[in-house]
Amino acid sequence: MQTMAENGIVPDVPIEVAAFCDEEGCRFNKGLFGVRGILGKLEPGELERTDKDGVTRRQALLDFGCDPSKFDESEYPEGKVGSYLELHIEQGPVLESLDRPIGIVTGISGPLWLTVEMVGFAGHAGSVPMPMRRDALVGAAKAITKLHEMASRDPEAPTVGTVGNLQVFPDSRNIIPERVLFTVDLRDIDIERRDRYEKELRRAIDDIAREHTLAYTIREDTNSEPRYCAEPIKEMMRQACGEMSIDAPELMSGPFHDALAMSYACDYGMIFVRCKDGISHNPKEFSTYEDISLGTELLYRTALKLIGSME
Repeated sequence: MQTMAENGIVPDVPIEVAAFCDEEGCRFNKGLFGVRGILGKLEPGELERTDKDGVTRRQALLDFGCDPSKFDESEYPEGKVGSYLELHIEQGPVLESLDRPIGIVTGISGPLWLTVEMVGFAGHAGSVPMPMRRDALVGAAKAITKLHEMASRDPEAPTVGTVGNLQVFPDSRNIIPERVLFTVDLRDIDIERRDRYEKELRRAIDDIAREHTLAYTIREDTNSEPRYCAEPIKEMMRQACGEMSIDAPELMSGPFHDALAMSYACDYGMIFVRCKDGISHNPKEFSTYEDISLGTELLYRTALKLIGSME
C-alpha cells in the first residue's frame, strides 16, 4: 500500500490491510477467532469457552478492554470482500531444501483438532499388581503411538499427526495415573484420507479403552476441510514470478492461516517466504530481508494484477 501511494497509484477497487487477532487459538482451543468474527462465523457458545484457568473468552476480552456486545458492528456484509492475499513464512523446510526464496501456495490442509480424555483408577505404584491396573496413561500412550503410526504410514502423503499437550492426573511419581487429557492435531490436504484416519483413530481408542478397562471421551475442537487457492490468482503469481525472473515452486500449506476462513468468503492466494531450517513459533525463526523483499514484491505485483482484473 505504501509503494502504491509513493508511485501515485490510486486503484478503483478499495484495498484494506487486516491484522486479525488470535489465529492460533491455543488459549481457548479454537483458532481463527478474529477473521471468523468479521465474517460472522463465530459459533454458538464460543465466548463461553474456557482456558486452562477457567477464564472464559468473553471475560478475557472484557479484561482486555473489548466489548463483545459490539461484535455484530464489525462484521463484513456478505459479498463485500472480492479477493484476499496473504504473505507468510513457510513454517517448513521445503523452500530451503529447494534453495528457493519464495513459493506459491496451492492450498491449505484441513486441520482436525480433538481433545481426548481417558479415565482409569488411581492406585499406589508399589502395591497394585500390573494385571490389575487401570492406567489411563498407558492407554493414552498407545493412542498417541497409533496416531503417529497412521500419519507416518505413507511417506509420500502430506498427512501429519501431533499430540502437543498432555495432562496427567494426579501427576505424582508414585501414583498410577487415573486421568489423562491429550490433544490431537490431524491435518491433510486430502479430506477423505484425513476422515479415514480419524475413524481409525477413534476405533483404536475404543479398543484400547476396552483392553485397559478405561472410560474415555473425545471432544472435537476444530474441523476444517482443505481449501485450495484460486487458480486465477495462482496464475497471476506465476506471471509475476516470470517478470521477476524467479522460479517459485508451488507447495501446499500444512499450517492453517487466516486465509482458510477467508476462502469461504472470496477467492484467495498465498505466498510463502523461505525460513531458516523451517523453524517457526520459536525464537530462532528467521527469514532474510532479501527473501522477505522478494515475497513482498510478488505480493505487490499480484495485487496490481488482481486489481486490474476487478476494475
